[in-house]
Amino acid sequence: MVQSHMSEDRPKLSVKTGAPARDPRRRSVRPGAPRVPAAKTAAAPEGGHAPAKRPTGPKPTTPPSRERPAERDAAPRKTARPQPPGPRLQPVAPRRAEAAAPAEGLRLSKILADQGQASRREVDDWIAAGWVRVDGEMAVLGQRVLPHQRIDIDAAARTQQAKQVTILLNKPIGYVSGQAEDGHEPAVVLVTADNRWPQDRLPLQLHPGHLRGLAPAGRLDIDSTGLLVLTQDGRIAKHLIGEDSKVEKEYLVRVEPAGPEPVAEDVLQRLSHGLELDGVALKPAKVSWQNEDQLRFVLREGRKRQIRRMCELVGLKVVGLRRVRIGSVVLGQLPVGQWRYLGEHERF
Repeated sequence: MVQSHMSEDRPKLSVKTGAPARDPRRRSVRPGAPRVPAAKTAAAPEGGHAPAKRPTGPKPTTPPSRERPAERDAAPRKTARPQPPGPRLQPVAPRRAEAAAPAEGLRLSKILADQGQASRREVDDWIAAGWVRVDGEMAVLGQRVLPHQRIDIDAAARTQQAKQVTILLNKPIGYVSGQAEDGHEPAVVLVTADNRWPQDRLPLQLHPGHLRGLAPAGRLDIDSTGLLVLTQDGRIAKHLIGEDSKVEKEYLVRVEPAGPEPVAEDVLQRLSHGLELDGVALKPAKVSWQNEDQLRFVLREGRKRQIRRMCELVGLKVVGLRRVRIGSVVLGQLPVGQWRYLGEHERF
């Protein structure tokens, strides 16, 4: 018995000695297909004739395809998937790669981010702060690195950037507390290395990561000066300006009569309690005279232009306003336009 190499899902071809049997399914063979030749008679065993047997099993059929069984049954050859470009997948030696394309390599920020050192944005901050070196040289933004090059990261990159900072600024007149408006710059632009108070003893070095997300915790009018808190810590911001905040803010306010009439004797009583703005009663305040033309205000809220509007209601005009304390943190000797970090021992 001779069997052909057919696929398993097709019936096997079986041929026996004797006259080939007529295939009732020969009509199904498509026109032009070659006829299947009759198999040669097997040799008779020695000393006799081979007995003729009726064929058993499936009858021979002609494969519907002209392709050879070996070609049809052969598994398709797998092709290698294209590899993404990069130093580790470069099929040539590093020296040949450098000579052929010196600009090849991966971005430094991507390499460190893929290693889990930090996010790509944080790595860019490290590079801008000078905390990353490649082969001993200070890295630059956008730099590409080859596999054989050495990358070093300063320990300050993790110890300083991981800490959320709070900055105390003595805001000058002409700067707004938050977003720029009406052509006036926000006070945060003053937070630079050159404007840092030389007497700030906190062992922190300013870098771009300290400016990200730095927001004012409370407003200070454009024509007011004094202590402005800028923080990355949402807990501090909520503590200072949240709806339930009870933190005191202290102001020194220079005033003069708004008209020819003399100042009323009950001005302190009215400023301390009983006034309202926009139909809403103000919280009780502490107001006292510091000298003949300066008042001291201690408030537990911060409505827009609150002190100026309070003074207008009692016939006073504000000609100067400076915030000198928030909670237990005081402005102290911090010069106008300069800033310092909130000390580790300070709490609002």
